[in-house]
Amino acid sequence: MLVLEGKAKIKTDESTFYNPKMRGLRDLSILFLNAMDMKKYSLLDATSATGVRGIRYVLEAGAGETTFLEINRKAYLNAKKNVSQNSISASVLNESIQQFCNTNDESFDAIDLDPFGSAAPYIYDIMKVARDGTLLMVTATDTAVLCGADFNACVKNYASLPLHNELCHEAAVRILVNYIAKVASQFNFGLEVKLSIANLHYVRIFLTLRHGAKGAVESVKETGFGTFCSKCRSFELSKGIVPRLERSCKNCGSEAYLFGPLWLGKLSDAKVVDKMRASAPKQLEKGTLELLQRLDEELETPFFYSIPKITRLLGIGAVSREKVMQILKKKHRVSRTHFDLDGIKSDANIREVTRAVKLAAKA
Repeated sequence: MLVLEGKAKIKTDESTFYNPKMRGLRDLSILFLNAMDMKKYSLLDATSATGVRGIRYVLEAGAGETTFLEINRKAYLNAKKNVSQNSISASVLNESIQQFCNTNDESFDAIDLDPFGSAAPYIYDIMKVARDGTLLMVTATDTAVLCGADFNACVKNYASLPLHNELCHEAAVRILVNYIAKVASQFNFGLEVKLSIANLHYVRIFLTLRHGAKGAVESVKETGFGTFCSKCRSFELSKGIVPRLERSCKNCGSEAYLFGPLWLGKLSDAKVVDKMRASAPKQLEKGTLELLQRLDEELETPFFYSIPKITRLLGIGAVSREKVMQILKKKHRVSRTHFDLDGIKSDANIREVTRAVKLAAKA
């Protein structure tokens, strides 16, 4: 079957994996790379499948010397044909990530890692082909694990205690960044997180690696722990490699659940997101444009409040999120969040948010 996506023309068959639902993410990735203003950069597409992602990076996002990796033999042959069909000069290799990263002396300006399931098994080896300034783009589709549906798997794969409630998707992103930060520090890399997304069945991280022991230490210091109270929906956060949190909720006194470690630093770079939104073509999928808008508006405050969860707790009917935001804006910063369409981010605490919900219900 012939597929036209962006400027790429690829052929797929029953032996290859092509997910049309991920086109929006590929569109966002192209906007991101263009926003970073890189020219003819070297690129590693570490999990190429059909090759559509890497091909589009060359044709639409200025990638230069490109290497495609694909461990599946049939998929590799398909990717090789697609690269040739699009008149791209690139290396297409039938190798595993581990084999390539441990036998190759080259490093790359940009690396895209989009495996099936968890990205955790590949992060260590990927660091071997990174250098100062490398852009690393990582996708994980094991969201059930990262969101706490499989608690033991998250502990095993990411060495982190997950959340399994309304905050789980943001926690998933922060658990993944924490894992990358800890592995990167072993190679004296610190992180500059440029963009983070939780959408559909995946989480996606865009970051720059900065070489140097000082930066690596600073990144590790951006990690920490949190507690969550299921009775009143409040949370507390603390940076540091040792949790310094009370296990009793400061708001209602109930026992709180400890989660982490996870990344508590910034999840995006406002300038990069602004550039992406400014350059986004109008013909982009509606859902992708809406996601980009929410990302642009979102506060950097860690975690959010789910309005429906709070109204259910209070035993009242639905209230307008916009009214709650208007009330909070009188004294606090507040925004929507892409992590939850019914949630708000704010520097207000749970008591202030609950008060605002009550006032909105009376309005």
